[in-house]
Amino acid sequence: MLTLIALAAFAATMLGGLFAMRLKDRLHLILGFSAGAVIGVAFFDLLPEAVELAGEGTEPSFVFLIVALGFTLYLLLDRLFFLHGHGGHEHTDEDASAAHCRRGAFGAGSLSAHSFIDGLAVGLAFKVSPSVGLVVALAVLAHNFSDGINTVSMILKNAGTRALAFRWLLIDALAPVAGISVAYFFSVSEEQLGLILALFAGSFLYIGASDLLPESHHAHPMRWTTISTVIGIGALYFIVRFAGI
Repeated sequence: MLTLIALAAFAATMLGGLFAMRLKDRLHLILGFSAGAVIGVAFFDLLPEAVELAGEGTEPSFVFLIVALGFTLYLLLDRLFFLHGHGGHEHTDEDASAAHCRRGAFGAGSLSAHSFIDGLAVGLAFKVSPSVGLVVALAVLAHNFSDGINTVSMILKNAGTRALAFRWLLIDALAPVAGISVAYFFSVSEEQLGLILALFAGSFLYIGASDLLPESHHAHPMRWTTISTVIGIGALYFIVRFAGI
């Protein structure tokens, strides 16, 4: 069963990424959808799951403190190391290009790390019981397609090549497979897993709101990119609800 779930997660992620690469000429619309999807994952998937897994022993206020920490850490990394901005005069073209590469790689890496945690959660859930594992697996599979879109979008919008986008897509597609495999060898408490998800929720909120969303309507009509963003948020809401989270 776990082998089939791992293969399905790989396939769904790859399909989402290849879809984004196919429609590269409509990147602003893909970015708009991707921004909504990333924000939707944070609000409808990661945050509720983080609060639930943290349990009664952890105050919700502490969980949201970790969310704020994730947001702030990503903010500091973006501003201090990635030279965030749209081509300001204080940096050379070479500096800006290197910063774009670092930002794209870090964003794609964060999304891939989340995919790894997804796979880990599936493996650990099956250790609890097959029924719990199946519910978690359905939830993960439900948004793997958008994970692929988001990863490719992060690379392409930061001036990455299609080859680089495909390599990161492959990493992201393999990440849940690796997570499921690693779950065989160790376990973490539900509280620890909840806090890890809260940290990712904060970083996802930053990626969606401060990176993908502004870039989606930069030099493009705002109406259609805004509609794409709303569709992305709505799609993740219905996906998560359908998955029974």
